[in-house]
Amino acid sequence: MEYTRLRVGLFGVGLEAYWEQFDGLKDRLNGYVQQMAEKLSASDVEVVNFGLIDTPEKGLEAGHNFRKEDVDILFLYITTYALSSTILPVVRRAKVPVIILNLSPEASIDYTNFNKMGNHTSMTGAWLANCSACSVPEIANVFKRSNIPFHQVTGVLNEDPQSWTQIQEWLEAAKVANVMSHNRLGLMGNYYGGMLDIYTNLTLQCATFGGHIEILEVDELSQIKAGVSLEEIGAKVDEFNQTFDIQDDCSGMELERAAKTAVALDKLVLKYNLGSIAYYHKGTGNYQNEDTMSAVILGNSLLTARGIPVAGEYEVKNAQAMKILDIFGAGGSFTEYYAIDFKDDVVLMGHDGPCHAGIAEGRIKVKPLKVYHGKVGSGLSVEMSVKHGPVTLLSVVETVDGKIIFLVAEAESVEGPILEIGNTNSRYKFSIGARAFVDNWNAHGPAHHCAIGTGHISAKITKLGLLIGVETIRVC
Repeated sequence: MEYTRLRVGLFGVGLEAYWEQFDGLKDRLNGYVQQMAEKLSASDVEVVNFGLIDTPEKGLEAGHNFRKEDVDILFLYITTYALSSTILPVVRRAKVPVIILNLSPEASIDYTNFNKMGNHTSMTGAWLANCSACSVPEIANVFKRSNIPFHQVTGVLNEDPQSWTQIQEWLEAAKVANVMSHNRLGLMGNYYGGMLDIYTNLTLQCATFGGHIEILEVDELSQIKAGVSLEEIGAKVDEFNQTFDIQDDCSGMELERAAKTAVALDKLVLKYNLGSIAYYHKGTGNYQNEDTMSAVILGNSLLTARGIPVAGEYEVKNAQAMKILDIFGAGGSFTEYYAIDFKDDVVLMGHDGPCHAGIAEGRIKVKPLKVYHGKVGSGLSVEMSVKHGPVTLLSVVETVDGKIIFLVAEAESVEGPILEIGNTNSRYKFSIGARAFVDNWNAHGPAHHCAIGTGHISAKITKLGLLIGVETIRVC
């Protein structure tokens, strides 16, 4: 999938009256802004830098220009004292999230050499080049009174990993928001009847994340599958063999059936430019559709590994969660509680259906199943565990008052026995223990599915929530 590259607006602020009073101050402050522009550009984003804004008139002009440039996020670099009347018009007109960069040029002023300067005018100019913190309270006050959300990074321009980690997380969160706003989610089939927790408000999903929802027909996938060539089937079988550890009891006929369906899925995704999918098909005895939908697991696993996550049981909310984790580079595999091991204090979690090959511990096994429990049909399925190490769970929750919230938890995927039943299956250890995790997670009312990704990224998810107006609740 191709998306618009993240466009980051950057501007510094100062006070025009200073330039004639303090020789070299303006150039020095412009240098800070240019350094920040270069740092941001190194993060694979397009930077729209309007330099130093020092009057309300220039602020209004910059606000118009940022809108024309279609920036996704603003970084406001406070280089020295600046009037809030200069800053407010920029942000009001741009109408995108704003991050205040309260970054000093150095970790500390060299007081001894500063006080030896002698010339009070020069000393004041040098001080003004270090007083980025001065106007932040004024700006924060005006933003609050103007009902403009804002976020802050306080630290040092250079050699400050803590500040740069914060900036990087904001950039990554903005990239995710950008991709989600352009994503095309395909819905194929219907809900798994009776799972009331997974039903969702599709308009709310679009209003919260943006993007487009394309309603797909199983009939179309079956029709596409009917036109797949033998050469295409052979190439896909080769891809299966390269990607998966296919067990000896998998028949050649089932592999070809899965390959034929996988090719059809690729073509459907291409036709509608899909970035994620949620699906389920119960069927009414139509052989062609049942044959198609009972052979999608391998193809959907390949799509998920390609950054097009596929959620079973028509779990739209979880397709969104999987997509978010995948854009963050964490993967995003479909999962639910399997059991609690109280002896080892771990929660076993997994699911039938597609997996995410990019976050597997070792090679993924393909096994034949005579029944898909609770579902129509039989065929090939995948068995894997998530890579051992840090993981993050994410649930996109729809609340009683018609809002979306993020529910997150950080854990460790640990070694140990799993249920070798041809499904994804992992063991997760939580810092608060299995009992407390389960109680606290359930207390917030998520659906019984969630997405799992590698790494501890709750801070990034929290920032994404702040950018798009979604509350984040962290369990652990």
